[in-house]
Amino acid sequence: MRILFLAPALATALPCTAGAEPLTFEAALERAANAAPALKASEASVRASRARAIAAGQLPDPTLSVGIDNFPISGPPAFRPRDESMTTARIGVEQAFPNPAKRRAEQTRARAAIGAAEAGQAVTAQDVRLETALAWIDLYYARRRLGQLQHLDVSLGDLQATVSARLASGSARPSQAYEPEQLRAAVSDRRAQLEAEVVKAQARLARLTGDPNVDVSGDPPLLAVDRERLRSGIGATPRLTALDADVAAAEAETDLARAAKRPDWRVSTSYGRRDPAYGDMVSVGVSIDLPLFSRKRQDPLIAAREAEADRARFSRTSGERDLNAGLTSDLADYDMHRRQLDNARATLVPLAKRRAELDMASYAAGKLDLGSALLSSLALAEAEVDVLAREADVARDAVRINYTYMEVRP
Repeated sequence: MRILFLAPALATALPCTAGAEPLTFEAALERAANAAPALKASEASVRASRARAIAAGQLPDPTLSVGIDNFPISGPPAFRPRDESMTTARIGVEQAFPNPAKRRAEQTRARAAIGAAEAGQAVTAQDVRLETALAWIDLYYARRRLGQLQHLDVSLGDLQATVSARLASGSARPSQAYEPEQLRAAVSDRRAQLEAEVVKAQARLARLTGDPNVDVSGDPPLLAVDRERLRSGIGATPRLTALDADVAAAEAETDLARAAKRPDWRVSTSYGRRDPAYGDMVSVGVSIDLPLFSRKRQDPLIAAREAEADRARFSRTSGERDLNAGLTSDLADYDMHRRQLDNARATLVPLAKRRAELDMASYAAGKLDLGSALLSSLALAEAEVDVLAREADVARDAVRINYTYMEVRP
């Protein structure tokens, strides 16, 4: 099912802000993708994760040690190291070797962190596109509704001239001179509301595009609501991909905790210089960690990581259910708003238009008072504005569905 929003811009819409650069729907999305600070922040997060991954699983830096061994502080050779054969000036190097399982787990964790950062970036990009698209739609339709009211202002001006002529001829009561002005005041209230909507939508679009004078041009997008594709592709949406990345990261943390039960080891070597009369020495040693008390050290940490992994998996399941329920709800709103739009176009507006024409004809023939005729004109204007509001609802639904439940551009 395809929806084409055929809505040419009205020349009577609110004038564009001076210096603004009107943007088409696609241009607004592209501008937001290049200018939104949230996207810049997520890109920096991905770069940081990739940089950290380079060091993951690498051997620790070697340790340099320098010291003096067996320095005498008592007895006949006290504070005279040359008289003590065991006094040694020592320099050595030690290299730690974490167990291979730990190094592999660190690399896996680093890759999972990159995946989580990239998934977060995709979610942010999706949010920015959705917010930009909705802001563009809101600004577009707010301007169109405002233009529709301005058409009514023109009609009221023509009607005011007719009333003045009838007053001059004595065929109208003096109090009728104020009725067009009363209607114009009611229209002014409605216009104030729509002008506020224009300003708010423009502010939202400006926040995303970085252009304080941003405006819209062109027509809304042509969007397909493909229900089968939406249902089948929901597992690949950025939010579920991000939850999958969380599961992978939690499992990597669990593997790293398990690897801590395997011993690490270190190799050290040192060179000792003594008095030439006694000769120099070299020492080599190996030390191995002994995780003998894992029940109170490693095992609780493993249990905690496993619980975190379970939480991530349950969150993923919950997230998928939430998305499926949200899609069903949004599709229901979309169908409802489509039926309301079709009803307004096919029934409400034609009836309001016919009634307004008949009432104005009756007024012109002197069979109806001016107030009733004006109310019919106002009802027609409201019906036409309401059609635009319903059209905007359908457009917002189509955008929200496509930009939330699958990666689709119009």
